[in-house]
Amino acid sequence: MDIRTDGPTLVLRGDFDGRSTSQVRSALGERLAADDELEIVVDLSGVRSVDVPALRVLAYASHAASRTGHLVRLRGCSPQVIRMLLLTRLMRFVEVDRPAA
Repeated sequence: MDIRTDGPTLVLRGDFDGRSTSQVRSALGERLAADDELEIVVDLSGVRSVDVPALRVLAYASHAASRTGHLVRLRGCSPQVIRMLLLTRLMRFVEVDRPAA
């Protein structure tokens, strides 16, 4: 998993699974602690695969962010990510950018 920071955006590349959750959790925690941006965007357009523990990290980060007045928004979600969010019922805990029609 490759994680880059571009301003308030975390750009993830590679396989986002149980092995990389601690890296992503740490990066999100750093962005939330910086407190210079109210909205943090997680760009998933470069993510090849995702599993349930990874999605739980994003859902928990969204919940934690909302308690401090922040927002975590997911961008570039593939159909696989959307499907997994729906199947696991985690969609209700995350904010997802919808592609422009």
